[in-house]
Amino acid sequence: MDNASYVALSRQLVLRRELDVTANNLANMNTNGYKFEQLLVEPEEGRPAYNLPIRAPANFAYDKGVGRDFSQGALTPTGGDYDVGIEGEAAFFVINGANGPLYTRDGAFTVSPQGVLVTGDGLPVQGDGGDIRLNPEFGAPSISADGVVSQRSTDGIVRAGRISVVRFASLSDLEKQGDNRFRATTNVAPDPATDVRLRQGMIETSNVNALSEVTRLVEINRAYASVTKIIEQQAELNRSAVERLGRAA
Repeated sequence: MDNASYVALSRQLVLRRELDVTANNLANMNTNGYKFEQLLVEPEEGRPAYNLPIRAPANFAYDKGVGRDFSQGALTPTGGDYDVGIEGEAAFFVINGANGPLYTRDGAFTVSPQGVLVTGDGLPVQGDGGDIRLNPEFGAPSISADGVVSQRSTDGIVRAGRISVVRFASLSDLEKQGDNRFRATTNVAPDPATDVRLRQGMIETSNVNALSEVTRLVEINRAYASVTKIIEQQAELNRSAVERLGRAA
């Protein structure tokens, strides 16, 4: 293969990866608290195919990784007593995963049979003192803007705990774990996000712009088709050159 074919092939590989990322955004447009992802692409110099007159390296398309937009999604009212939305960017709920703490923006919580505030799949939501335990006899809790969870008993207001909301100094310290959750890749502890407000009975929707993503899918498919045509044309030029050399010989 010649330089043009190698460069075009590298671009095709990046476009296929970009297609996967864009399709994943669309698949999660209705996922609570999901954050828009975008493929990071940059040119990378590499050794060209052997061609004596060409001294400069060839620039190949390079997939550098996936970047995420942690901006605020819209808060949608649900009326659920255990649903909580974060009003404020780049802050996360803390939940107790099987292998340590996990972080999420999805506040669709519920209560376990043991009275513990948990995620939809049963992982405990962490508060300032660990698990937040509710008394089912006291009814639905009240969750204040600063995260204090309380219930009304016959003796007055009972404080069950305070939902932990944290923020990382560097969002690059977070690694995607699936189920719309992240884990920390360093031992640096996050700081309490004291400037955010919690909204009971609301859920944060994803920040994916569906129209933009559909448009991007069309652009990716057109770009892939164009690159494929370039590769085919280059292959035809090579075949024609070989045939002419054969006739000349």
